[in-house]
Amino acid sequence: MWKKYNLKWVVVITIWTFFLTILFTIISEIVLQNTQALLSFIILIFIVFLGVFSDMIGIAITAASDKPFHAMASDKVKGSKYAIKLKKNTGVVANFANDVVGDICGIISGVAGASIVMEIDGVNRWVLTVALTSFIAALTVGGKAIGKNLAVYKSHVIVFTTAKVLNRIKESFGIDFLKDK
Repeated sequence: MWKKYNLKWVVVITIWTFFLTILFTIISEIVLQNTQALLSFIILIFIVFLGVFSDMIGIAITAASDKPFHAMASDKVKGSKYAIKLKKNTGVVANFANDVVGDICGIISGVAGASIVMEIDGVNRWVLTVALTSFIAALTVGGKAIGKNLAVYKSHVIVFTTAKVLNRIKESFGIDFLKDK
């Protein structure tokens, strides 16, 4: 039932998620503890939108066809080979974008909201907690609804743009996020 590769990926991504969550939570807590409530709120919105954006990439990679990227590669369009590489690794890319980055951002946004509530004195914390939690949930769900529609209808543009960015990182810094298949 399980291919060796899939089981290996499950173990690797579980461990990566654990340590990335620790890292991102520590960073966000350090940053949020040393900032004013307004700046913390802006950081919170950034975390939510990072999760939404990552979710959009994950959906786009599953919705896109690889045919346009093969046509672009035959015309030697820069980034097209990396787009093909993304498509060949659809499961891994979608899992990382949707589940690792997206879910970590969702968890950290809740922690960030709690940190903001604890920073503000002179307010009813119960009311502020309910209001901020509701705001975070609405922004996340609404953002993901928009992002998913964009991802389905603009999947090739999103995948190609992502491929160009990742290809640029590979060329500039020698960091390749995906193994060749």
